[in-house]
Amino acid sequence: MATKITFIFNNPTDPAVFEAAYADVVVLAEQLPQLRRTESAKVWPKEDGSATPAYRTLDLYFDSYEDASAAVTTPVAQELFGRLIATDVPFTGLFSDIESA
Repeated sequence: MATKITFIFNNPTDPAVFEAAYADVVVLAEQLPQLRRTESAKVWPKEDGSATPAYRTLDLYFDSYEDASAAVTTPVAQELFGRLIATDVPFTGLFSDIESA
């Protein structure tokens, strides 16, 4: 079953600093083995100016749960996770079974 790994990033204290670090995160993510597609998105600001529920998402698509699981055990993934943590922005990571495309 096709699987995606989603990272949901909270709102950073300093968006410019986060964006600089995030660029490296995306480059590393694109090096994961068996990765089929990457989708990076920035959450639209709310019209009333209040804080959004998240700042960015990063989706990594794989052909199977096994491929995704194997990818996160690689040295590239270890570096990727290190960079994610170094952004100092809390995030949530999810593995999802893609039901429709």
